[in-house]
Amino acid sequence: MSLKSVLFAAVAAVSLAGAATAEGAKIMVHDQYARVSAKMSTSGAAFMEIMNMGTEDDQLIDARSDIAKRVELHTHMESGDGVMKMVHVEEGFAIPAEGSHMLQRGGDHVMFMGLNQSLEHGDMVPVTLVFKNAGEISIEIPVDLERKPGQGGHMKHSN
Repeated sequence: MSLKSVLFAAVAAVSLAGAATAEGAKIMVHDQYARVSAKMSTSGAAFMEIMNMGTEDDQLIDARSDIAKRVELHTHMESGDGVMKMVHVEEGFAIPAEGSHMLQRGGDHVMFMGLNQSLEHGDMVPVTLVFKNAGEISIEIPVDLERKPGQGGHMKHSN
């Protein structure tokens, strides 16, 4: 077993509290949270670490939730004039074998557009993540309006 595998397994074992896994699959979701920018926002976003404990790459290809009219996978890209804008990533996000992918503020994330209700600190948002190989994983994402960028209860992993 490689050092990377041992470290990955150790982090996974410590991370089980608050994490969601696909039954029989090798995908684990850790440190998930959602937020809105203002109380009456019509959009919001969710962030998390997606860990692939398997030996084959996977792909997050969709996300669904009844909390909003549309749910999309988004990222931030420079528009060429130095301005950052959010764009829909139709192909989704690669989750490397024995690796992880961060959905984080200023980068890749799940976007909720046309919220059906306001999101308050402490609310729980049900979301279904759809993976190319692992299938669907239903998770609960707590709304955390107090977390600052870069805060989290986990180690950082490279993509």
